[in-house]
Amino acid sequence: MKRTIFGLIILLLTSPFAFGQEEETEQEIIELSKNKWQWMAEKEGDKLAELFDDKAVFVHMGGSWGKEREVDIIRSGGIWYKNAEIHKVSVELINDTAILLNRITLTAEVGGNEVTNPFEVTEVYIKKADGWKLAAPSFTKLMGAGNH
Repeated sequence: MKRTIFGLIILLLTSPFAFGQEEETEQEIIELSKNKWQWMAEKEGDKLAELFDDKAVFVHMGGSWGKEREVDIIRSGGIWYKNAEIHKVSVELINDTAILLNRITLTAEVGGNEVTNPFEVTEVYIKKADGWKLAAPSFTKLMGAGNH
């Protein structure tokens, strides 16, 4: 009985700490994602190359490819992510993986044409020894009115 009570006391004392840590990590991921959108708008290839995992896979409306091609496309302006207006964001943590969902309106320049589209963007981050790395962003175009 004493063990059970002691265990419950320990659980109650450590739960707020664990919850606080989780909340802090969620905020860290949200800030990292916001920074990523800014770096994409500014074509900051070096910062993005640091953030993207070497084995990352990028899924777009036009196909999928790896880190090197994504960074090259951003640097060259092949896709210029001018502005991502974020309407809603959420983060789910699973061990050393964070799944961030962004509902955005993206204004981009593709092939010299400016386009604006609503997207749900799924970003999968993994915790590495040197910090969080973006492993798999995926863009899903939203259809219809009222997507925000």
